[in-house]
Amino acid sequence: MSTPAASTGGSALGNPAAQARLNALKAQPRKSGEASFFFYDAHFKNAAVKILPGEYFVDTEDLLVMTTLGSCIAACLWDRTAGIGGMNHFMLPEGNGDSGRYGSFAMELLINEMMKRGANRGRMEAKIFGGGAVISGMNSLNVGERNTNFVIDYLKTERIPIVSKDVMDVYPRKVCFLPHSGKAMVKRLAPTNTDALVQQDRAAIQKVQPVANSGGSIDLF
Repeated sequence: MSTPAASTGGSALGNPAAQARLNALKAQPRKSGEASFFFYDAHFKNAAVKILPGEYFVDTEDLLVMTTLGSCIAACLWDRTAGIGGMNHFMLPEGNGDSGRYGSFAMELLINEMMKRGANRGRMEAKIFGGGAVISGMNSLNVGERNTNFVIDYLKTERIPIVSKDVMDVYPRKVCFLPHSGKAMVKRLAPTNTDALVQQDRAAIQKVQPVANSGGSIDLF
């Protein structure tokens, strides 16, 4: 696992292969929850897709799959024999409804989509990232720690080995993954200038803060 320099978007006009790949990706119908923000990454000189919270992406080529994380988790799964890999991005371990924002659904969604593409569950290996405590003063809720513990326990239960991880601490992270080769890269970001991530994490925290109802029990909202 290596640490890349910051990458920026750009034009693929000087890279016909990347432009053709982007055009083909944009023309394909997308499934519910599947990432659809495709662009050309000038640093890596490669077609890329950005994973937003609640989304996933699976591919058999080395399209650059990337996301940015605060307390959220991204799991990168890979079947080295089939050359199939994918990434998800979830905000909380569990919640109501079928949403990729919740880890329990996000993991099954990613695994099932990989198997549909020809991966074998027994050959999958994982690299996990995120779970940072990026909001000062919110450590008591431990959203990042809860997310991290969830994905570790989930993968242990499913007997999918974790071969690499960069989790918890106080850093936001930018993660890049190449699905065919299984290569993952992570860059720890400075805790400043991360307003969008902080807002994202505050939204997740609001869902786990308990409030007493009229019956005296605790609900999650």
